[in-house]
Amino acid sequence: VQLQASGGGLVQAGGSLRLSCAASGFTFDDYAIGWFRQAPGKEREFVAGISWNGASTNYADSMKGRFTISRDNAKITVYLQMNSLKFEDTAVYYCAADVSRSVLTTTPRYWGQGTQVTVSS
Repeated sequence: VQLQASGGGLVQAGGSLRLSCAASGFTFDDYAIGWFRQAPGKEREFVAGISWNGASTNYADSMKGRFTISRDNAKITVYLQMNSLKFEDTAVYYCAADVSRSVLTTTPRYWGQGTQVTVSS
């Protein structure tokens, strides 16, 4: 199982970024995917999740209305559209996967490397 996150960068507060998580080495349709983030000195936290077919999604409360998770199973990729970014969204963002017929409900087993998102105030 390999997951490759990309799309991070430097953006001003109020701006937008779209992260991508490209997958390989497993049957993508069997896996739920989640985005997580970790800011310096803080615990890793859940951001958003999506079920194997995209029918179910869930978000951390602070991301609702600003972030949108989606997936394209034909492209074997999951996306995280982040709008109205805030300084406190600065973190390393990770995508992760595990077998599930719904959204992730436990800590996933497979993790990609992170992509840095920096929001300037």
